[in-house]
Amino acid sequence: MSVLSFDSVNVTYGNTPILRDVSFSVEGDEIVALIGRNGVGKTTLMKTAIGLLSPESGTIRYQGDDVTGATADERAGLGIGYVPQGRDIFPRLTVEENLRVGEQVNDASVDEYTSPPLLYESVYEFFPRLAERKSQKAGTMSGGEQQMLAIGQALIGNPDLLLLDEPSEGVQPNIVAQIGETLQDICDDLGMSVFFVEQNLEFTVKTCERGYVMEKGTIAGEYPPSELEGSEVVKKYIAI
Repeated sequence: MSVLSFDSVNVTYGNTPILRDVSFSVEGDEIVALIGRNGVGKTTLMKTAIGLLSPESGTIRYQGDDVTGATADERAGLGIGYVPQGRDIFPRLTVEENLRVGEQVNDASVDEYTSPPLLYESVYEFFPRLAERKSQKAGTMSGGEQQMLAIGQALIGNPDLLLLDEPSEGVQPNIVAQIGETLQDICDDLGMSVFFVEQNLEFTVKTCERGYVMEKGTIAGEYPPSELEGSEVVKKYIAI
């Protein structure tokens, strides 16, 4: 059973179609990417997945259940974590205070086996830099450190599925590589599925297990990482 699936989903802004008959799936314990140039509909798809936008038609399922009409709050409560483009952390709060915000996102899924102290311990293990900066104001950290914090904040909500919009944007290359490796560790260690949208082909190839390519609001193809890099179809749609 797929953790997340879109079946013929269409989304419009006003009278302008943005997503056109989009179908894809994310299975359990895997990392899936959606790659494409700016303006092709990637962020719209991500906002539709978390419930910030509603489709005109089609079906969205999470863990086999129809969540097409569910709000973003309801989907978060079901176990979907979301890291938006631009990170959206609280710059005047400390690292630890930002992480505490995550406790409110999906507290329905926190149980005796995943109590907040254990979740914090996991976040600090995945991102040791955050442990070093617990008392530092988030706005004074680098872009890469802020991205780590945004991911950590989502993890504190104890999701089963983590959605990330452009995780490499504004992040130094060495930190980008580290984030990719950490996402793989998160998937392996926590049994979590990860779905991210990107236009950074190198990061995508090194991080995902499957990749979809988007062009003009449609899914143009699905590829294993080995075929994403160097594929003529990918070269057609991605600026490398």
